[in-house]
Amino acid sequence: SGIKVSGRNGVKGESGASDDELASDVLSHYSSASESASVVDEATGGEPVDEQTAQEETEDKLKQCIDNLMDKSAKTRLAALDSLGGAFSSKLLYDFLIERRLTVSDCLERSLRKGGGEEQAAAATVCAQLCVQLGGGDEGEEGFKILRPVLSAIMIDGCASVSARQSCARALGMCCYVSAAEDGEDLVKSMSHLESVFTMSYPNREGTLPTPNAGAPGLHSAALHAWALLVTLCPASRLTVLHLPKLQACLESSDVNYRIAVGETIALLVELGRDIDREFEFEDSDTLCECLKGLATDGNKHRAKNDRRKQRTIFREVLHYIENEDFSEEKIRFGVEGIYIDSWMRRRVYDAFKEVLESGVRHHLQFNPLLRDIFGLGPPLILDSSVKSSKISRFEKHLFNSAAFKARTKLRNKVRDKRADVM
Repeated sequence: SGIKVSGRNGVKGESGASDDELASDVLSHYSSASESASVVDEATGGEPVDEQTAQEETEDKLKQCIDNLMDKSAKTRLAALDSLGGAFSSKLLYDFLIERRLTVSDCLERSLRKGGGEEQAAAATVCAQLCVQLGGGDEGEEGFKILRPVLSAIMIDGCASVSARQSCARALGMCCYVSAAEDGEDLVKSMSHLESVFTMSYPNREGTLPTPNAGAPGLHSAALHAWALLVTLCPASRLTVLHLPKLQACLESSDVNYRIAVGETIALLVELGRDIDREFEFEDSDTLCECLKGLATDGNKHRAKNDRRKQRTIFREVLHYIENEDFSEEKIRFGVEGIYIDSWMRRRVYDAFKEVLESGVRHHLQFNPLLRDIFGLGPPLILDSSVKSSKISRFEKHLFNSAAFKARTKLRNKVRDKRADVM
């Protein structure tokens, strides 16, 4: 289940192939998680070629995409970012990227600093995917140190395009979750920058919610979701539930998706509070429950039917959790395996990876040691057809022996599920 990506306007790259051709060529190799071992090479008149040849051709096309990130034409750079994004989401490319990670990071940084809004948004998404590809080892941390300042700068820049700011918020959350160092400095800075964005939606001293500018609710939702992802890493001493009263006020927001993001975050904070202290009580829980009941039964005809349905479903879940600690368990299946989403924390972590990897998330759950470690799945059961067994063991060996990775595993192990299973 790959992601369809098309190049823009067929601009010719240096190779003579148009961006459209390059994008579709790259993704023809990366479009299916279950592709067969032999890839038909059109150039040989439909004769099957061996896996190694197919792999080399794909890598050549990816190299061309990386070269195109430095092209003078914005359209060429954008098409290259789209192609890389599709490839990064739907395959494991650790061996290919480990030797080129600094080049790719430099190109992404340049697109973020000098590109237009659309290019910045695309580059930020690829930053997040790059961190997921490199895993939680030293290389990912090194890349994050380069990219964090520019992702933060765009996100908090009121003059930047809203879509770029939104994409940077999402990328900052994911990159920090995967790669932040154990000392917590990057974590604290990233959370602080994210807070500075979504707290703009908080009520003023008179208790009135601000009138949102165009696109603001989407930006606030992305920043709040990213912040909530990072909250799951916070030690008990740093966990702050001080946001709860202000977030409760934001349940009155005029934007349905922001109301839902706020509701999910409230549930997550209460869950984390209860994990630390079984007696944890939200000081004004009666008012909160009344508000949640209203949203769970909202029949306001001014709202779109789908919005009402989505809102009622989520807020019924939030209400049941706050009142009775009930959680609607969900099972995500991939290959012969599955994971249970049985807490608000696991839902936030899974949703964050799904936002970044889109339909490739199941492929990464099957094969990427980083996601398998986060969700407590152990080593991959079967190998990705594009990765020789010796290579994947190299990736795993490198990752699992890395002190930084071990430290982050410890930090994230609250998310593990003892019941990850094989069907």
